[in-house]
Amino acid sequence: MRFLLAATAALLVAAPAAAGTASAAAQELYRQERAACFNGTSNQDRATCLKEAGAALQEARRGNNETAAEAQLARNRVARCAKLPAPDRDECVMRMSQGTATGSALQGGVLRTLEQPVAPK
Repeated sequence: MRFLLAATAALLVAAPAAAGTASAAAQELYRQERAACFNGTSNQDRATCLKEAGAALQEARRGNNETAAEAQLARNRVARCAKLPAPDRDECVMRMSQGTATGSALQGGVLRTLEQPVAPK
């Protein structure tokens, strides 16, 4: 019984702390997105960028935003590989999930690379 009370108390203390952490993370992400709107590194005009950043902050405060968006981005990355032949598709999926991305849409494209050691023959 004491264990149950202690566990419940721990959950009651941890829940607001986790919510505060999520809110702080959402606020920090909003600040970064807003800075991108003003310094021109977003792919949108300033008004649209600021509107989207505000909407994302509002959704994050509701708890609806980040995980769904990240899951959709992951599905999109893998979908890019779907039309490739099987061996190339497997390597593409690895590049998309484990590789390093450089560049941006503003620079003309994103290049994804994955270095894999090859055993000597």
